[in-house]
Amino acid sequence: MNLNLKNKKALVTGSSHGIGLEIAKCLSREGCVVAINGRNNKKLLRASKLVSGSFPIQGDVTNYKIAKKVINNAIKNLGRIDILICNVGSGKSKKTGEESYNEWERVFKKNFWSVVNIVKESQKFLIKSKGNIVCISSICGLEFIPGAPVTYSTAKSALNTYIKSMSYFFGKYGVRINGIAPGNILFKNSIWEKKLKNQANETRKFLNKNIPLKKFGSTHNVADLTTYLASKKSEFITGSIFVVDGGQTR
Repeated sequence: MNLNLKNKKALVTGSSHGIGLEIAKCLSREGCVVAINGRNNKKLLRASKLVSGSFPIQGDVTNYKIAKKVINNAIKNLGRIDILICNVGSGKSKKTGEESYNEWERVFKKNFWSVVNIVKESQKFLIKSKGNIVCISSICGLEFIPGAPVTYSTAKSALNTYIKSMSYFFGKYGVRINGIAPGNILFKNSIWEKKLKNQANETRKFLNKNIPLKKFGSTHNVADLTTYLASKKSEFITGSIFVVDGGQTR
């Protein structure tokens, strides 16, 4: 499918590995000029070699001051922002009931403020370009998932509400914002790769019991949908959360 993304300018946060890197690759293949972002400069430079013509921009967007610098660098390198992909996040946290106040703050910074900061700082540029935003959320923000930390689930639930609420604000400017809620995605160095290696039988039982398709998703499953939502093909879609979970949620 021709998504007509040639020469569109995109910024993908949290894109030095995993889902974010695959999204950056997918956008690049469709003709976008991509700026990738991450905290670790060594990993970022390595990832930039995998994304044709990309610009690496180091910075921790959970800090609003650094998020501002990331956006300014993106504008300096790209000239404008047509597409903003918010991918920073992590489900690692303390078990429910064992979390501290500091842990709540850390998880919210990673999974909620990382989006709010970068969207706020890019707002005027997106309005100018009539661009669009795609935020990577989680099925943990949609319903109770056994074993998921309450900190992570609550932060992603807040993110989903933010997406819907901001769609009304951005809509009057012709800017769209949507979210994708992945389920269990397998990629190199992911938690599921480690579980497959160390607890293969238990992991397979989990898949057979909880996932109707009885398999993990891959990064390209999320990246393909993200790229579609970033294109004109989805011009009448905003404020929506799309589930990519093999049927897990009920």
